[in-house]
Amino acid sequence: MQRYSILWADDEIDLLKPHILFLKEKGYDVTPVNSGADALEEVQENTYDLVFLDENMPGLTGLETLNEIKVVRPTVPVVMITKSEEEHIMEGAIGAKIADYLIKPVNPNQILLSVKKVLDNKRLITEATNTGYQRDFRQLGMQLSDRLSPSEWVDVYKKLVYWELEINETEGKSMAEVFNMQKDEANNYFGRFIIENYEDWVNGRDKDAPLMSHQLFKEKVFPLMKQTGDTPVYFVLIDNLRYDQWKILEPIIAELFTVDSEELYYSILPTTTAYARNAIFAGMMPGEVQKKYPNLWVWDEDEEGKNLHEAEFMEINFQRNNQKAKHSYNKVTNLQAGKDLLGKMANLHNNYKLNVIVYNFVDMLSHARTDMAMIRELAADESAYRSLTRSWFLHSPLYEMLQTIAEKKGKLIITTDHGTIRVKRPYKIVGDRNTNTNLRYKHGRNLGFDESRDIYVVRKPESIFLPRENVSTAYVFTLGDYFFAYPNNYNYYVNYYKDTFQHGGVSLEECIIPYITLTAKG
Repeated sequence: MQRYSILWADDEIDLLKPHILFLKEKGYDVTPVNSGADALEEVQENTYDLVFLDENMPGLTGLETLNEIKVVRPTVPVVMITKSEEEHIMEGAIGAKIADYLIKPVNPNQILLSVKKVLDNKRLITEATNTGYQRDFRQLGMQLSDRLSPSEWVDVYKKLVYWELEINETEGKSMAEVFNMQKDEANNYFGRFIIENYEDWVNGRDKDAPLMSHQLFKEKVFPLMKQTGDTPVYFVLIDNLRYDQWKILEPIIAELFTVDSEELYYSILPTTTAYARNAIFAGMMPGEVQKKYPNLWVWDEDEEGKNLHEAEFMEINFQRNNQKAKHSYNKVTNLQAGKDLLGKMANLHNNYKLNVIVYNFVDMLSHARTDMAMIRELAADESAYRSLTRSWFLHSPLYEMLQTIAEKKGKLIITTDHGTIRVKRPYKIVGDRNTNTNLRYKHGRNLGFDESRDIYVVRKPESIFLPRENVSTAYVFTLGDYFFAYPNNYNYYVNYYKDTFQHGGVSLEECIIPYITLTAKG
């Protein structure tokens, strides 16, 4: 174990010899000094892992010494020790970013606890996390081989995301490889689960079917609008937002809002904006939309944008459910559009019961990652992808919008239409020039592929309420982390798309997605 060096400054340092001897016996090197000036001289000349600082010393006070130390050694952790419980001293110390605050008299075990909390924090967290995951690893493994219900799969996925985020914070990430193997195994089982049950769900033949995209407004949004009386409701759909990305944003948003409920629902297939998001706003499956409103349906290969009619679909949904409340639809696809909408927030709050805001940034990020070398470097894996999402959010107009909604005491819904997965393994497929370009699903005539357990083949699209463009149209979805690749120029294609984030297929990350309701604090 690393041997740490501690500087301890106290004008009564001789009285603390038992404490210092105790720390030395525990393996720490302690340098005692009896004034702030001496402490400052020591940190200028030597490097210390931790500084204990008495607040009430003659000459330079503890707070004054603290401020001087932070100028010289801004990263060294400082623990303030004081007899005083005056609030302004505590606030001054906290404002100077102390590592801990202890009130005299202190006993040796208190000191040791503070040292471990500051210096051994990461090691102890790593050991506890690894032990905890090893215990859950076996339990999760046994769960995966059971016949799980949709809600049990949600619980499994929540637990996997929990451990993924915990392991990501550990030193060395020694359990990451084991975890990734277990997540891959979970996705294999989940793919089979979807193949076995999806058709029954969408046809209403399974009483345990989960909430899905086309049911979101009827089952969740409209009842919430009724419950909240005159309070405006904001439905913020962040395109392509995975559950793990939500968990990274949650601590930031929780400073403004109380999370009333955190639910996960299932995206319909294909897990793409054109299908899943249109289903959300229309309140219908894609096949129903194409039959009833062919003038609003856009095929994958059409050049027209795939989500240009969401406002119209929402109107249809409102009318069909006899909802008469005033509502607005707003889409943000770039920074300027976000700033423009920010300027309209007061008008939205004062005039509409429901304000829908579709924010496309995360979706653009995933596509940009494919197309731009710099983004590929910045988001090399899931951890970096989450970090990039967090950084974007903190500096985005969306964050300012949420601050405004909180100030105005609006009710908030945060959700998405589908997630995304980092693809790693190619799956060969052949199609004609009219075959869609998505890497996670294909539909068209004369698709050529070898059937296996790694894909979901739907030869009768109407059986799962998908539109059929031709008599021989079939849909094929990749499972897990596979992506479709054409035999022509195969190696280039594989190298270009491997380790990019894609959506459209079947995986826990794409299919099980967040629906969060929040209330403004205060």
